[in-house]
Amino acid sequence: MPTNASDVILRILLADEGTFHHEEVSVPAAALERHARLVDALLEDEDILRRFHVDPARLCSAQVVQGS
Repeated sequence: MPTNASDVILRILLADEGTFHHEEVSVPAAALERHARLVDALLEDEDILRRFHVDPARLCSAQVVQGS
């Protein structure tokens, strides 16, 4: 599922009006390396934000499931 060899797969858990669901997303590994915390990368890194937006009010957790 990675877009390219330098991508990492993340599973993010989101809350949506009382229900929870997860999404698997592909992000650049270099973007994760630029941030001390995964949540900071998801909410602030331009390379990640070009691919998708995460609503911080709905984000419950995030974890690396494949990649570095």
